This record gives sequence, structure tokens and C-alpha cells, in this order.
Amino acid sequence: MLLKIAKLSAILAISSLALNATEFNAQAEKDRIALEKYTIAKFKDPMGDKYTFFPYSTDEELKAMRSNIPASDFKDGTYSYNVTGKKFRDDMMEMPPFDENIEQGEELYNKYFTKCFSSPEVKGEYPKFDEKQGKVITLTNAIINCAKDQGLEISKKAWNYDTGLTADVEAYMAYASQEAQKKVNIKIDSAKAAAAYEHGKQIFYTQRGYLELSCAECHVQGAGQRVRLEYMSPTLGHVTHFPVFRSTKEKLLTVENRVRGCIKDTGQIKPKFDGKFLGDLIYFMSYMSNGMPLSGPDIRK
Repeated sequence: MLLKIAKLSAILAISSLALNATEFNAQAEKDRIALEKYTIAKFKDPMGDKYTFFPYSTDEELKAMRSNIPASDFKDGTYSYNVTGKKFRDDMMEMPPFDENIEQGEELYNKYFTKCFSSPEVKGEYPKFDEKQGKVITLTNAIINCAKDQGLEISKKAWNYDTGLTADVEAYMAYASQEAQKKVNIKIDSAKAAAAYEHGKQIFYTQRGYLELSCAECHVQGAGQRVRLEYMSPTLGHVTHFPVFRSTKEKLLTVENRVRGCIKDTGQIKPKFDGKFLGDLIYFMSYMSNGMPLSGPDIRK
């Protein structure tokens, strides 16, 4: 069903250009509702729907999987259905390894970023389509741009798109947004923004790389299934918990880092951090979680 929706995106993108400002998100909202319904149906009864949704999973895996999951719980990613994995996460969250990152992020925010953001509680409003620049601006982009404006060093050892000081500020902003009970609130309010969304959707559903995989094959159709020792996360809720502390790397990482890493794993060249490809893709992914509660920063293996 979702793949059929994707195939219609080119035609719908053209028609969306004539819509009024309040209707530019009309198709995106249909896509989001379809994805939400699909995801809820998929995890309603994993064992009973084995041959519909989980043809490659074992009975043991499916019996151990949580069922009847409400939409808002998918903010936890794989931990929404992976009971064993959630216990690992919950144990680590007793004493989060990123507490110091949040504290440092707060200090940095108050020192450098109050001029650029109206409040630290704006995590759910990013990414945004910037009409002046004609492109999508993620929260990471916005932090880097603000740092540049103030003459701060942009490098792998200082402010960068992957981790470090940028991820610390994002962690504080995510924490502040979560404490304020903010939700993902992505806007599509112009023809150019709608076109960026449609481009991101096209990227998401298109097979690429030498493995000829699309994002959707792993994170829509493949959500809940295992690849080697890891379970694939559902697209619904994907962006709600970033930045994440990866226990295998022992550091906080941005959503850009994760998406680029996933793209590389499918046999593609990693896209530029501030390019149209990555920005539009994250814009689409973020809209798919619209209305969901923010839960970051969080922990992943």
C-alpha cells in the first residue's frame, strides 16, 4: 500500500503546487496517516500476522514481541516492540550516560545560541524549509550556522554535524523540549517546501546502492525484523529520540550521522551534511512523526 502511494508522489507533487498555503501539507498528511495505520496494524498481533508482515521471523521472536502498540509508543524506536531491548535501555536510563552532555549543552546554549533560537524548546519544529535559502534546515544545520555567525571553529574537533559540541547543544534542546512535553511539529507551508517533502519521499522509497535497497524496505516493510543481531526500527517515531547515545561508540550522535551511516551500509556514497539530498530526506522522515511526543536524548546500542 505504501509503495503504491510513493509511486503516485510525482503526480501529486505537481498538483500540490497550486494549493493554498494551508493545504501544502495535504498529501504529506495522507502519507503520515497511511504510515501510522500500517505500523499500528503491523504490530497489533505479530504472531497472528506472521505471514502478512513477518515472513522471515521465528515464532520465538514473534511470541516475545510486544503487540497492540499505540502510535505514541513508537517514539521508542525498536524498544517499542523489543521487550528485551527495552529492558537494556531502561536499565541504562537509570543513570543516563549523557547527563554531562546535557549540562554542557545548556551552558553552550546560554553562551552562544540565545540570539539564534527563541527558546531551547524548539526541537520539534526542525527541520524547517527556509524560503530565503531555498532549502531544508535541520536543527544541526541551524546550530552550525549560528556557530559560524559567531566565528566559532567548525571542525571535527569542535562544532561538526556528527557529534561533539553540536550534539551536546542538541541534547539540551531535546531534553528541554521533552520536559516541556513538546511534540514533533513540522510545517509544510509553501510550494517549495512541498516539493522538498516530495523529493525526500522519493529518496525514501527509491532503491539505491549496490544492494538496491530503499529506506522503506528496512524501516517500513522490514520494521520489526532482524538483520544479523539487530532489529530494524519503524519509520514512525524515527526522529523523536535524537540525538542518541550509541553504547558501541560511547558518544552522542546526531540524526544526520545515523542516516548517513545507514545510507553507506546500503552501498551508497554518503550524502553531504548540508546538501539537498540529506535535508529533504530528513524533512520527509520528520513529517512522518508529526504529532508524536519528543523523547530524546535516548540510548541505542
